[in-house]
Amino acid sequence: MSIQLDWSNEQEKVVLPEALVGKLEELLRLAAEAEGIEDGEVSLTFVTDEEIHSLNREYRNIDRPTDVLSFAIQEVTDEELDIVYEVESEEEEVPLEGMLGDIIISVERAAAQAEEYGHSLERELGFLFVHGFLHLIGYDHQDDESEAVMTRKQEAVLSQVGLTR
Repeated sequence: MSIQLDWSNEQEKVVLPEALVGKLEELLRLAAEAEGIEDGEVSLTFVTDEEIHSLNREYRNIDRPTDVLSFAIQEVTDEELDIVYEVESEEEEVPLEGMLGDIIISVERAAAQAEEYGHSLERELGFLFVHGFLHLIGYDHQDDESEAVMTRKQEAVLSQVGLTR
């Protein structure tokens, strides 16, 4: 088995780099490998600021556009019971597999941020994609420590494909 990317472009305002999808597939493979995920699928949709604004308002009650949203399929919610397994070694962990979730990226916002940060659109889209993937598998950045962990993981994967700042 392998990790798969299912993607669609639902915006026409910004032209996507020609080699982008191949680069994103490579980023997904590397990020999944780094996290020990051998099998799964990620859905990626490129949208406008208007569309991501609507989704952000509907699902997060935040009335503004954002750059990336992640919707994990295997997410634990408050309504579900937390089941804790005592694991003797990492080899006994239950692996994530199947549909991992959806990542939505505003290409307009990514283009503006790429210009603001002085790097390529491809680099910004790659960063947002890896960031979204890490959210799908349970990472968050609620505090400085967890944000530093995500940043290190993102930069490690991006550097492997030459998407540095």
